Order: sequence, then C-alpha cells, then structure tokens
Amino acid sequence: MGISLKPEYLKRYKDIAWLLIKYGNSDLVKHAGLEEIMAAEDENSGTTKESPCKAEELAKDLEKLGPAFVKIGQMLSTRPDFLPVQYLDALSRLQDNCEPFDFVEVEKIVVCEIGVRLSKAFTEFEHKPLAAASLGQIHEAEMRDGRKVAVKVQRPGIRETIVQDLEILAEIADFYDKHTESGKRYEFGVMLEEFRKSILAELDYKREAHNLETVKDNLKEFKDIVVPAPIHDYSSSKVLTMEFINGKKITNVTQLELLEMDGAALAEQVFEAYLKQILIDGIFHADPHPGNVLLTPDNKIALLDLGMVAQLTPTIQGKLLQLVLAISEGRADTAADVALEIGTPKDNFDETAWRKQIVELVQKANNNIEDMQVGKVVLGITKSAGDCGVRVPAELTMLGKTLLNLDQVGRTLNPEFDPNASIRKNAAHIMEQRVLKNISPGRVFNGMLEGINFADNLPIRINKILDMLAGNKLKMEVDAIDEKILVDAVQKVANRITLGLVLAALIIGAALLMRVPSSFTILGYPGLAILCFMCAACGGFALAAQIAFYDQRPQKLSSK
Repeated sequence: MGISLKPEYLKRYKDIAWLLIKYGNSDLVKHAGLEEIMAAEDENSGTTKESPCKAEELAKDLEKLGPAFVKIGQMLSTRPDFLPVQYLDALSRLQDNCEPFDFVEVEKIVVCEIGVRLSKAFTEFEHKPLAAASLGQIHEAEMRDGRKVAVKVQRPGIRETIVQDLEILAEIADFYDKHTESGKRYEFGVMLEEFRKSILAELDYKREAHNLETVKDNLKEFKDIVVPAPIHDYSSSKVLTMEFINGKKITNVTQLELLEMDGAALAEQVFEAYLKQILIDGIFHADPHPGNVLLTPDNKIALLDLGMVAQLTPTIQGKLLQLVLAISEGRADTAADVALEIGTPKDNFDETAWRKQIVELVQKANNNIEDMQVGKVVLGITKSAGDCGVRVPAELTMLGKTLLNLDQVGRTLNPEFDPNASIRKNAAHIMEQRVLKNISPGRVFNGMLEGINFADNLPIRINKILDMLAGNKLKMEVDAIDEKILVDAVQKVANRITLGLVLAALIIGAALLMRVPSSFTILGYPGLAILCFMCAACGGFALAAQIAFYDQRPQKLSSK
C-alpha cells in the first residue's frame, strides 16, 4: 500500500521521490506507488533519471529542499551507523547559509514581538545581517543604554514550513520502517522523532535564551570561556536579543595569532568546560562546530548558538563517564559493557559481533594516539550498535558529535592536544564535583526528612510485628517456586523410584525361581517365575508409556 498523497504535499513528495531514485532507492518509490507520478512528471518536463551522484551532490540537493532537509543533513553527518564515511564528510561541511530576507520583514517581526518601535528600543539597528541561516538571521544593534547587542530574528513562515516537512517525513519514515530492512534495523521513525524535538526546540528562542543563561552560569568558573547573556525584555519566541561578542571563527585563526596566546591552556580549558557540562551539570552545548566557537580579540573562547542542547539524567551521566574513561584508557571490554548498559538490545542482538567490533574500535584508536579522537570512537560505537542490534539513546550520538567537534577545536588551538590525557587528568576532579553535587543542601535536607519520617513510624511498625508474632499471625510469602508443583514433582519422582525397585525385585525374584523345580509350569518353565517376569514386563511397559506420553507433553506445550 502506498503512502497517502495530500494535494498540498504533492510537490514535496515528488522532490523526495526524486532524491530517493537518485541515490538508489527506486524500489521504495515503486512500492510506495509514486513511480507512475514520477514517469508522468518526466514526460511533462522532458527530464531523465540521473545516475548516482557523489556525496557532495547529496549535500547540494538537501540545501535545495529547504531548511528542514539542511538540518537533517547536519544530523546525518553525525550518524556513521548507516552512512559511508564520504557522505559523513560531505554532510559535515553542509552549511545552512541562506539569502537574507528583507529588512521590512525583520522590522515587522521585531516590532510585533517586543511591542515597541525599533527607534525606541535601539539607537542603531543594522539593516544588513551579520549572518543569515535557514531558520533565522542575526543583526547587530545598539540599545539605548549603549550596550551592543546581536538580535536574532526568525524567518517569516519558517515554522509552518518546518511542520509541513515534518509531517511528510513522518509518513516516509513510517513507510521505510515497515517496508525496508534498513528501516527495521535503524528505526527511522525514532530518529525522526528525536529530530522533530530538536528542530522545534531551535525554533523557540525563549528556550535558547534560557539555555544561554543556564550555560553561562554553569561555566562562570572558567575565566576564558564567554557565553553571551540574553536580554529577556527584548526577546520572545521569534526574537532573541543577546550580548554582542566580537570574534572570528576558531578555524580562521592564523598561526601568528596562535603564537601570541597560550593555545594549550585554552584548549585544555575548553575541553574541561565541556566535560563539566556533560558529566556534572547534565546540560551541554550540543553543537560546538567551528562556526559556533569564536576567538575574541582578548584571546577568549566564545560559545554561540545554544538552540541545540542536550540534557542528561544523573544515571546517564555516570554511564557516560565510565564509557569515556574506558575509551581513554583503552579498556575495550569495559567500554562494550557500559555501552550495552546505556543502550537496549533488540531481538536480533549479536553479542559476539558487538564485542568484537567495540574491541577493534577502541584498540585501533588507542594504537594511534596522535590521531586519537574520542568523539569518533563514540560515534563508531553508535554505528556498531546499529549493525549488531542495539538501540542507543540520542544522548550518546549527541555526545559523540560534541566530542568530535571538540577534538577539532582543541587541535586547532593546540596541534599536540591529547583528549585522552585531558579526560584522565580531569577524571578525579569530575568525580569530586559529582560527589559534592550529590551532597547539596537540598539532598541533605531531603535525606534528613526521610530519616525523621522513618524514626517516627518505626515504633508503630515494630509494635505491629510483635502483635502478629504473639497472635501467631505472622506469615511470609516467597514469590519464587510454586510449592504445590514442587511437592507433586517430588512425589512423582518418589513413586517412580518405588515402582522401579518393585519391578527390579520381581525380575530378580523370577530369575531365582527359575532354578526351583515346580509341578506348575508354563511353556516348560516354572509357572511362578514366568508370572513374575510377565508382571515386571507389563509394569515396565506401563511406566515407559507414562513417561513417553505424559511427562513429555507439558514440555512440548511450553515450547510452542
């Protein structure tokens, strides 16, 4: 059965169908019932099917399809579990730079959202944007109090476009999961749900403002890490006003500039700051690609664009700490165990292949320390999970992507930066901070309240137990083995043993009676001996029949 074709979505379906045909999924298009539509489109347009293209062309095609597909390409660039390396490299360079929308629209959106005219809120507001991306664009401005700010304005109508594309992609993902082996293995519907949450969160600038404030407060101990503070009075779900930070992309830093600063110390501080976010704070900037990491004129690192963050539970944090330490120390078996605890094995889980792949991955990485990339190893684990039938949470993929970008940032600041050494160096400090976090005043007071409650109820509970003991009413129920079945089974075994002994005695007795002369004979043999043999034979056959037809029957039923 083909997917449903809503009239308003027809063009989108055609675009996606062409993409599937172009990159080797024509069978899926045929199965979905889109082949006739595409053939008709061919005749009308005079186009022909194109041969499979290079990975770079896939990135260009996704850019043509719009912002939702650009974001999908960026997400796929961190999923080595089902894409070849050349495609990952091409998609990782995928940019969402777009043509800026007209300033008239900018002014209309800002005035509508913050409720005042631009001239009243700002003394200056640059008409030309600093950058224009798929979801919005940023303008430099100056407030009435003299502060320089960056104003992020969401593209008009982008939410409706994203929602429409998400509905179409949900239908396609569902069809993929039901009709393809790769869909059943990788569960594209689950991935799309994670993507949906992520991109809708990016469209809510109030949430990004909260993320900026939270991360800025969490990283206040790092003097060389800068996060712009949001200005809430001039922000909304579609407009975000924040401190303006001047700087250049970390990848554009020249060798001369590196000589004039302590790149090693700065790289170490950036890595330590992210380890704190991931393993202690439980909320971290999940998109530290070079475009979002700037070097300021006073040689500090600025973290921008916190629309995409990941939040971790304390349990996941502990497991991730174990995993990262196991990778950095080359303990492949431990890494495999911890990764399996983080994930969920499916019905087709192949543990032998899983452990073999993780061991090879970790050992290969640690044998080449100079090029060791912790993020690459974590992403490799997610690939092995897909191959071997393990469902891993989105947090593990986001961790791998974050660490991979951090490896690039660290080596840009310091070509000799060793992420393994940094992890081991900070492990003790991280554990100390985790312990201190767990003994916070709130947790201590909560423990005290629970202790007081236990002490208050303890005398009443002891009195109840003693009263039940005195009245012989105390009972214990053990939900383990069904004692009735156990007693019946033991009784059956005892009966079988007794019957076997009786049959054995009859046979032995009959053998002895064969040597005693008797006037009563059967077929020339002593009659009593023959009768004993016949009784033993009948009893033996009866016992064998009971075992064959009755004892085996429950076992066969339970196996169905």
